[in-house]
Amino acid sequence: MMAEPTNDDVKTLSFEAALEQLEQIVGKLESGKAPLAESIAIYERGEALKSHCETLLKTAEARIEKITLSRDGQPVGSEPLDA
Repeated sequence: MMAEPTNDDVKTLSFEAALEQLEQIVGKLESGKAPLAESIAIYERGEALKSHCETLLKTAEARIEKITLSRDGQPVGSEPLDA
């Protein structure tokens, strides 16, 4: 009996790589051509990929800052985007 995949490798993927894999999974599931056992496994991987992408996006959002300008339009600092 094969061990079930843990999807731990998902945590090491870049946002772009995770999103690409997620798109492939959605396409495969929508086609309806995957056997049931494979559909369940790739659905679970899709959930892990989705969660990882959401975490990466939240981290990126927290790092985005809004540049503040002086009256003459010169950058003088930054502040959180959602201040």
